[in-house]
Amino acid sequence: MRAGANVLLLVLAASVFVSHAQNNNNNNNSSSNANKQQQQQRNVWDDPVRFSSKSKDACTMVVSGAGDYTRLRVTCKGPSQGQNPGRSYYCDFQGKPNLCRAYNLNPRHYFTQMMWDMRKLSHACQGPKVYRPQMCKNYPDEAQMTFLSSWPKTATPKPSKPGQEQRKPAVPAQSKPATTPKPVKPQPQPVKPQTGKGSQPKKLTPKPGKTTPRPTEPTDTKASRLATEYCWKSFHGICTYFISWFQN
Repeated sequence: MRAGANVLLLVLAASVFVSHAQNNNNNNNSSSNANKQQQQQRNVWDDPVRFSSKSKDACTMVVSGAGDYTRLRVTCKGPSQGQNPGRSYYCDFQGKPNLCRAYNLNPRHYFTQMMWDMRKLSHACQGPKVYRPQMCKNYPDEAQMTFLSSWPKTATPKPSKPGQEQRKPAVPAQSKPATTPKPVKPQPQPVKPQTGKGSQPKKLTPKPGKTTPRPTEPTDTKASRLATEYCWKSFHGICTYFISWFQN
């Protein structure tokens, strides 16, 4: 009985020792992972990313924390031209890239991909308002680095509203040479037939000639002649009487 109890105690002690060792191993792994992430963040925050823009501006990307947000400042200085110093400018970006799983595994590569886009620009702060690195491209805007501010402020032209035309500079009106009026050619008018006394042919009225008096016939012969013309034969005598009577 004592031997069996001793064996049982040994088994229990061995199982407790094994479980304790496993817990320590898990704790060591989790702490090592956290240390790796902290080390990666320190590598991003303590070791800035450097690049040159298309116009040979020397730029530096510095990452810092601002509460739940991650902030990025890009500072650039242009090459000096003779006695004139080069231009200087910077811009700030803000976002929550830690929402992206790939960023948590390699945060420095996230900003390196941003740098690849910025070095293609002549002015590193005049790029897109939202940067979407390839490793976190499918995540929402909240997980991306969004433009916050810049110095000096670059004047961006406002988009013109549709229907409004841009005002053109006033051009002084040039005096045109005075044009002399061309002489108007008289148009031939159709000749209308003149109506009036002059257009009608004059009627020739024969002048009265001298009339020679005819010899007078006797009253009886004249009456008989008229009676033969206008009366029946049976009434010639009566007609002749009355005609001669009226003539007398």
